[in-house]
Amino acid sequence: MGVVLNIENGKREPASIKDLIDLTAADMGRVNELILSKAGSDVEMIPEIANHLISSGGKRLRPMLTLAAAQMFGYAGEGHVKLATAVEFMHTATLLHDDVVDESGMRRGKKTARMIWGNQASVLVGDFLLGQAFRMMVDVGSLEALDILSSAASIIAEGEVMQLAAAKNLETTEDEHFAVIKAKTAALFSAAAEVGPVIAQATRNDRAALRSYGMNLGLAFQLIDDALDYGGTSKDLGKNVGDDFREGKVTLPVILAYRRGTKAERTFWKRAIEDNVTDDAGLEKATGLMTRHGAIADTIGRARHFGEIARDALAPLEATPQKSALIDVIDFCISRVN
Repeated sequence: MGVVLNIENGKREPASIKDLIDLTAADMGRVNELILSKAGSDVEMIPEIANHLISSGGKRLRPMLTLAAAQMFGYAGEGHVKLATAVEFMHTATLLHDDVVDESGMRRGKKTARMIWGNQASVLVGDFLLGQAFRMMVDVGSLEALDILSSAASIIAEGEVMQLAAAKNLETTEDEHFAVIKAKTAALFSAAAEVGPVIAQATRNDRAALRSYGMNLGLAFQLIDDALDYGGTSKDLGKNVGDDFREGKVTLPVILAYRRGTKAERTFWKRAIEDNVTDDAGLEKATGLMTRHGAIADTIGRARHFGEIARDALAPLEATPQKSALIDVIDFCISRVN
């Protein structure tokens, strides 16, 4: 496509989540053991499909947020491991369901489960993982944590339906798009961050800080994904570059380029998105129009804005290694565009 997304000004150290990984390493070892245990079943296809996605190389960012947020407030029990595993199962279930809805062929460089085992099996195994997630939430015994995560599960499903209803609709507004990604992506980031201080019995203000941090981090994360689809790499995205375009998804770069375009350009967008004319030449033209109208750069700018809100949410909290690591996550998420 010939688009290089590099919007850093000045020299900075490369953003990394190494500190988060190091701080949560021991607990993540237990999470990974629990994942393998809870993904098991006498029904042979269930562990096959679950392990196909679980072992495909995701960073496990969401469960690490839960673990770090619990550690941050001195939690010393076992519940954070179960909640982190539940968060990862919820995420994995949504990926299985997403790939069916989006008719995706690849994820993280591998064939999607639906391409190997079919749509029905993918949906049902996603349901199994959600069931296992709720069992672990109940095991923890915190009604507040159960309320937060179960509410997130409901909101995520609403987000999926909202996205389906808005599919291929080029009149979608920026506010409407934010409502979708807030439900579909940011809600789980928010819940993952909030349940840590909840089980650590932190103050209401501390809980609100982590909830806001997670929500705004999730918005920033998704907007960077939206931008990367038109100029990133498969490694950064965890899927093929251009998939959003080929699937006719109306993401923020599309919304901005369509609204700012000429009448002829809007005709191109309607033909591409509404009539599904999404070949490689179309993708190259789409990327060129986005670059001309600043749609990708402005999408990244919106992501930076939400990243700063996430940073400010943590600002009043006591300085800890976990707080520093959570701030690093913001920079890491946004630095994926470099």
